[in-house]
Amino acid sequence: MEETLQIPAHVALILDGNGRWAKKRGLPRQMGHKKGCETLEQVVEDAARLGIKYLTVYGFSTENWSRPGDEVSALMQLFRYYAKRLLKVAAEHGLRIRMIGERSRFAPDLVEAINRLEEETKDNTNLNFVIAVNYGGRDEITRAVRRVMDDCMAGRLKKEDMTEQTFASYLDTAGLPDPDLLIRTSGELRLSNYLLWQLAYTELYVTDCLWPDFNREELITAIRHYNRRERRFGGVEARTEQSPQK
Repeated sequence: MEETLQIPAHVALILDGNGRWAKKRGLPRQMGHKKGCETLEQVVEDAARLGIKYLTVYGFSTENWSRPGDEVSALMQLFRYYAKRLLKVAAEHGLRIRMIGERSRFAPDLVEAINRLEEETKDNTNLNFVIAVNYGGRDEITRAVRRVMDDCMAGRLKKEDMTEQTFASYLDTAGLPDPDLLIRTSGELRLSNYLLWQLAYTELYVTDCLWPDFNREELITAIRHYNRRERRFGGVEARTEQSPQK
């Protein structure tokens, strides 16, 4: 009997375990990050083929700047390389690419590459690929509150008009649906300051698999677990908004 799965519309990923993957093989941490980028490229392709509409990944957190300087420099070089590579991947698979997070801390050439990715892929409709870079959930909420305060002081927003939907429009993820499923690799049981507002009713799935070893079967296993959940969103009856995939 052929398996039929309900595919979540929006999957969020915490790509954990690159360093441990490299250490197990006696390789420098940078090699783990490089392999992790290769894995991500394949997972994006798999997600598009499965019918996932939104894929949001934790690429670089606000806390990652505290890592050793040589590792941060290597990550920036990887970003430069894959920013160019993603243009080709986006064209092949119809990806619309969006970056969330505070990008002003990056070098001007990297900011320019991010802006180009967003501009040149804005009309693609197959998969919305969202990359969180220099991103932290608390930082995102703090920046949103500042914008709310500015609008209130300028008379553009009244206190009585503030709703959850209004506040969400000030977040980096404005216009995006909340994730249905969060997948975290490497077995860690924490959110690590990721999408703190958006994950309020997201189903969580943690695997011991290190990110560079993650593949289509791991993704499908996570979706199988998701299919076993009954999503109530704080109510009594489950609500489903997914489409079937055989």
